[in-house]
Amino acid sequence: LLRLLLALAWLGTALGGTALGGEEEGGEVVAEEEEEEDEVASDDLEEEDGVLVLHEHNFARALSEHRVLLVEFYAPWCHHCQRLAPAFAQAAATLRNESSPAWLGKVDATAQAALAKEFGITSFPTLKLFQDGNRTHPIAYSGRLDTESIVRWLRRRAGPRATLLQDTATAATFVSSQDLVAVGFFKDLGGEAAQVFYEVAMEMVDVAFGVAEAAELFQEYGLSADTVVLFKKVRGRRGGGGAILVLASPHQPLPLQFDEGRMDFPVEGLDAAELTRLLRIHSLELVMEFTNETFDQIFGAKIPHHMLLFLNKSSAAQLALQDGFRAAADAFRGEVRRIPWWGHGVVATAHPSATFPLAQVLFVVVDVAGFGAAVLSFFGLTPADAPTLRLVKMENNRKYQMDQDDFSGAAIRVFIQAVLDGKVKPRLLSAEPPEDWDTRPVKVLVGKTFEQVAFDETKNVFIKFYAPWCSHCQAMAAAWEELGERYKDHEDIVIAEFDATANELENITIHGFPTLHYFPAGPGRKMVEYKSVRDVETFSKFLENGGMLPEEPPAVPETPENSTSREDPSPLGTAESRDEL
Repeated sequence: LLRLLLALAWLGTALGGTALGGEEEGGEVVAEEEEEEDEVASDDLEEEDGVLVLHEHNFARALSEHRVLLVEFYAPWCHHCQRLAPAFAQAAATLRNESSPAWLGKVDATAQAALAKEFGITSFPTLKLFQDGNRTHPIAYSGRLDTESIVRWLRRRAGPRATLLQDTATAATFVSSQDLVAVGFFKDLGGEAAQVFYEVAMEMVDVAFGVAEAAELFQEYGLSADTVVLFKKVRGRRGGGGAILVLASPHQPLPLQFDEGRMDFPVEGLDAAELTRLLRIHSLELVMEFTNETFDQIFGAKIPHHMLLFLNKSSAAQLALQDGFRAAADAFRGEVRRIPWWGHGVVATAHPSATFPLAQVLFVVVDVAGFGAAVLSFFGLTPADAPTLRLVKMENNRKYQMDQDDFSGAAIRVFIQAVLDGKVKPRLLSAEPPEDWDTRPVKVLVGKTFEQVAFDETKNVFIKFYAPWCSHCQAMAAAWEELGERYKDHEDIVIAEFDATANELENITIHGFPTLHYFPAGPGRKMVEYKSVRDVETFSKFLENGGMLPEEPPAVPETPENSTSREDPSPLGTAESRDEL
């Protein structure tokens, strides 16, 4: 199930994995590990599908022989690791074919406990980059878990961080080579400002980075001080207050349409985080289409509100609604002073002493018959509901809806401003309660029934917030049912569950699955989050002790079923998600 917008996005950001731990069979595991240790005492470097198989005896040798080494720490039982394996092997093959100095390796962290402890491995898969034999300061992998992203991330680290532009000809060629390029103009490429630029380049591997130091290039591009310039290929111009409509094949993404040919960012006072934020925001089109390729851009920019137009791209009439949608977008992009700059198209810049305000709203088109179909249930929508509009507040995933959809630019602007001013209440999803919801050992709560049960002052209520597709929720389902059976005849204890993908609550936001909350009897609307081992006996101790554990449970190795990590809360998180958020 595609995890696209929830945890990070239209329900929260994340990556996925599984907490450290694995299945064991008492002392047998220890014996098996001892035998394996004898077998692998050599420091020979062996490969499996082009990936180095690493353990404590050959790890140092691998670091000494490969100056750029990306290591995956995995568990054999982790389904995220299993899903990553073919992409990881393909990335290794691609880099090998390019004669890249970057190599890939893997460590079974359940068998190599010493390495797992040394590098602080707490979830699977965890990827760390080791450079130039440095064992003490590995770099955490920050890309997506697919072949292309892994290769692109490693190319940037193994090769030049930015292309050196030495004259006007090479600069012009570089600027026109891609839809989007960032060029740092620095009078001293060894200075602090340039180092900040290089740091940003290491992380923003989806954008081509260049650097220029020559005085002729400062003159050619109208600059006098150190500046980072974001060059964009402008494919259309707006006119008469409307937008150029670009018709696309139902199976093809809409072509890029940037509204400025160039954005200038004077670098004085900018740190790496701020420069990254600015480049992320202004690397976005004024209106984005939600696709697999744009997913990271949409959520990586950290824009606090998303305005969504759900449409069917196979309908020309629905595509035409983008006119008004686009007309509304500019007012919420973030203010900059726009000036003409002849010779290189339109440039948007800011006064060197000005601040760069955070964009408030990102406008996104979602094709209900394409990639966007996977997120419809999160909004309580079906393809038949298109065209329609929704605004999402990202910090708590609250969704806002017009009383009646109006697709004019003016109406959209008024609606958004009303939401930003706190004048519009969110629309909360609620399923219908099953007929027998309150007669089962585990009560089935929905949005409409939550308040009356959770905040009943005569009951102690223990609720599991879950997602039907969450593997950890499925793994603990039997334990939760057994808990319900155990306490079904207790007058003052209620065991319940709440499908947080089909129901929403005004004052409670769920950031991961499963989440367990205890609502003690009495006044005050108190809520306690349960964060310990997920088994029946520990649940019972928690309940019998009034919503707290009398003492820490004995430390036992976790199994996938007992993992205390959580999965991404929605199909809107990342496409590859770790279970720890």
